[in-house]
Amino acid sequence: MESPNTCSSVELDNLCINTIRFLSVDAVEKANSGHPGLPMGAAPMAYVLWTRFLRHNPANSHWFNRDRFVLSAGHGSMLLYSLLHLTGYDLPLEQIELFRQWGSKTPGHPERGLTPGVETTTGPLGQGFANSVGIAVAEDHLAAHYNRPGHQIVNHYTYALVSDGDLMEGVSSEAASLAGHLKLGKLICLYDDNHITLSATTNLTFTEDCARRFEAYGWHTQTVENGNDPDAIDRAIRAAQAQRKRPSLILVRTHIGYGSPHKQDTFEAHGSPLGQEEVKLTKQALGWPHDPPFYIPDQARAHFRLAIENGKQAEAEWAVRFSEYSKVFPDLAKEFQQGMAGELPEGWDTDIPIFPTDPKGMATRTASGKVLNAISWKLPSLIGGSADLDPSTRTALKGMGDFENSRDETGNLQGSTGGGWSYGGRNLHFRVREHAMGSIANGLAVHGGVIPFTATFLIFSDYMRPPIRLAALMEQGVIFIFTHDSIALGEDGSTHQPIEQLASLRAIPNLLVIRPCDANETAVAWRVAIETRNRPVALILTRQDVPTLDRTQFAPADGLRRGAYILADAPNGKPDIILIATGSEVSLIVAACQKLNENEINVRIVSMPSWELFEAQPRSYRDSVLPPSARARLAVDAGATQGWCKYVGGEGDVIGVDRFGASAPGKIMMREYGFTVEKVYERAMKLVDGKRLGLHQMTVEEAVEVWRNEGDPN
Repeated sequence: MESPNTCSSVELDNLCINTIRFLSVDAVEKANSGHPGLPMGAAPMAYVLWTRFLRHNPANSHWFNRDRFVLSAGHGSMLLYSLLHLTGYDLPLEQIELFRQWGSKTPGHPERGLTPGVETTTGPLGQGFANSVGIAVAEDHLAAHYNRPGHQIVNHYTYALVSDGDLMEGVSSEAASLAGHLKLGKLICLYDDNHITLSATTNLTFTEDCARRFEAYGWHTQTVENGNDPDAIDRAIRAAQAQRKRPSLILVRTHIGYGSPHKQDTFEAHGSPLGQEEVKLTKQALGWPHDPPFYIPDQARAHFRLAIENGKQAEAEWAVRFSEYSKVFPDLAKEFQQGMAGELPEGWDTDIPIFPTDPKGMATRTASGKVLNAISWKLPSLIGGSADLDPSTRTALKGMGDFENSRDETGNLQGSTGGGWSYGGRNLHFRVREHAMGSIANGLAVHGGVIPFTATFLIFSDYMRPPIRLAALMEQGVIFIFTHDSIALGEDGSTHQPIEQLASLRAIPNLLVIRPCDANETAVAWRVAIETRNRPVALILTRQDVPTLDRTQFAPADGLRRGAYILADAPNGKPDIILIATGSEVSLIVAACQKLNENEINVRIVSMPSWELFEAQPRSYRDSVLPPSARARLAVDAGATQGWCKYVGGEGDVIGVDRFGASAPGKIMMREYGFTVEKVYERAMKLVDGKRLGLHQMTVEEAVEVWRNEGDPN
């Protein structure tokens, strides 16, 4: 890259590296909060990567064929913000000066969607590393599916900067193991090997040989002994790029807080500002002016800003290639553009089945599998898999091939269709790696062009909570399928029977949780999940069969779209009691309703598959389903009762599970835990009798008012 100034290349490199360091130091110091050590030590490798290798366009941070950069060590966020500002992204210096302040675009850890150029939200260590594996999977998959000889429209690298903490977290082990198996040759991770964590040196607990560990995973590894040697880092990245059949880990020996006379190589430089006096001494040590703060030399700025013109040129060249591709492969080009725009192809849902009435019915996991396979043929962007549970979760995409390494000896991709074992396959085999599975799916989502799904048992959502939360925070449309949704799964016992998991998922902001009651609600749930591109969706499905309701007698399943709906109502819409349920318990309250009707109790049955969809409805609709004046309400949900008080009110009741399960057949479990027609009837009658007793204790005027609102209770 040609320099816009007359100083030597070595002098220019040092000038630019120190610019990164001290922008970061000054921002942390002004905020009196942050992590200065990583940017100070890792600045040389970041500088080399961003100025010599990274293909990106600061004027268009969403250009599809850009190289992706993930700062997995998100605590070093000022390193990334400095790079984004210096290379010309829409992140002015004022935002750098507002680091970690209210309303700024420079939060304490990088957040996708808030800061231009940030690919994924990082902070919980290991998540960014696993995201980068998902991004690399997406690149290889789309390349295999769309590229044709002489027409390479998908061709980019995924780079990640990782820390000791990232490699300590278990999720990185899961993800690295899978990445090595899949031979993701365009994934290159630079390891900031500074031997320091937040509270101590790594030799206190972390003395493993990371190079040999990653070699055992199937990675190519190199060590750069001097992290301040740009040319050595340059050679290592070039060597990594040549390793097309293995992902690469470059171990760069750095010094945290480099240049600080008293805090270099200590944990004191990790998570706290250096302090004004130490900043002054550090600037002196590295020959940097103490004032003004946030100083950017003109020569450094001009060199970094070459990225603007280079980026425009790279995107323009790609646009020409894509134009030529579109002429030769117009259908593929249209499909590709739709996928990258997050648009759904016309008629994607025309083959979704309508399930006939069936008293025996089927498990909602089975119905889900039928719907999933019906839509996969018309939705080429759909890709995903399970944690070694395809036979149980019913999530195998039939005829869509398995995502597996398909590079030849030279590293070139072979095959361009989804058949067989290739990068074009749409079945991802995560095996027993739930944590990495969720994080890799997030990487797929942030890359773009695909709709990722994962699948496991509901109990193992505990392993996936970090990536589920991050998907919700990033507003990414990942579909998380959870089967075996209650104690009704039976004999596997309390270790496998979810109790608090459903309530836990409902507690995550921006996560859409749907627990359908039968096959047709499941079909609608899948429509909602595919259409929902701005938030993750958790589909909660049964292992056991549930009746497929007769929709000529009950309301259409499309009511699921509103979160809760009146499945069947009392005469004149004046119920003595409202029964509310989700999932498999809806058929239970339907049966209980019949017994209550036999005893002249008028019942409204409400199916409530999604609290989140219901809360999004107008107040008028919510009140029409659950009238505030209707005090006798009974909810039935085979999980923790937490949260149901909002819908049953202070005088209502909940049949749920607030203790651990046991080993027994599912039907016995449900019976012993009170999920029977008799128990629902008893609890309902108690509420109705209590309501009547309450009326007798009222004044005549109060009773008349209730009668006007609800009808004669007797």
